[in-house]
Amino acid sequence: MTSVEDARKFYAQLMAANAGSADPRLEQAFATVPREAFLGPGPWTVVAGRALITGKGRILTPSDDPVHIYQDVLVALDADKGINNGEPSLHAMWIGKTAPRNGETVTHVGAGTGYYTALLARLVSPGRVTAFELEADLAARATENLSAYDNVTVVHGDAVTHDLPPSDIIYVNAGVVAPPVAWLRALKPGGRMIFPWRPAESVGVAVMVTRTEQGFACDPFMRSWFIPCVGASVANSAAKIPDRQKAASSRSIWLTADRPPDRTATAVIGDVWFSSQTPGGGPKRQ
Repeated sequence: MTSVEDARKFYAQLMAANAGSADPRLEQAFATVPREAFLGPGPWTVVAGRALITGKGRILTPSDDPVHIYQDVLVALDADKGINNGEPSLHAMWIGKTAPRNGETVTHVGAGTGYYTALLARLVSPGRVTAFELEADLAARATENLSAYDNVTVVHGDAVTHDLPPSDIIYVNAGVVAPPVAWLRALKPGGRMIFPWRPAESVGVAVMVTRTEQGFACDPFMRSWFIPCVGASVANSAAKIPDRQKAASSRSIWLTADRPPDRTATAVIGDVWFSSQTPGGGPKRQ
């Protein structure tokens, strides 16, 4: 029989390999943060195949042995609302891409019950992590689950309307039609924000934003789908909505208050717009 420790160690190796990160601390974080501590008591419901869309394909683990959840599987947190613990390999890739460093400040939007918050907290310690969760039950569970992490503060509230602390990393786990202006302004120089961009039902892409001296560089790097972010998931009727190709060609984000949209605009949504040019004004990357 495989022990939980062996299963977690192998799982951590797989997550690090998926991430492609050169930081050995990422594997260590996955190996030392117990996923089962953030899922509630087992057995657990694993979400398989098209279950997120159809509601079918939910499988109950054979027992409450944590060895069952050290796979690259979604585990339901609130099946009726479509809320799950997330795909570990995706988060490993995203966390690796943001490259957390010791002493940095992180804001986690859509923290759920806190599993990926805990990983981020390990990677930036002694830096601080502020975790926002809108669902009252999930926020309460996250507060309890993260009580041993002295560098984490859980906020039961709306990250769209709350002031975000100045952040080196903003890690967003809810789909937005465009990042709120306040989130962009909360990024410190050199700060990174990763978020699921969902400007239309048929367009879902993960975007990495980096605040440079010239502006906000934008890198759409993979398809993604997350549940909508309340308060930031609906575009107004005047919005210019991109198709998949235009979304993928975006290379910078601008505040309309700082610079009006021009012919390079791939999307114009509320107070922000996306451009096919880099912040320095160069041509789009091929």
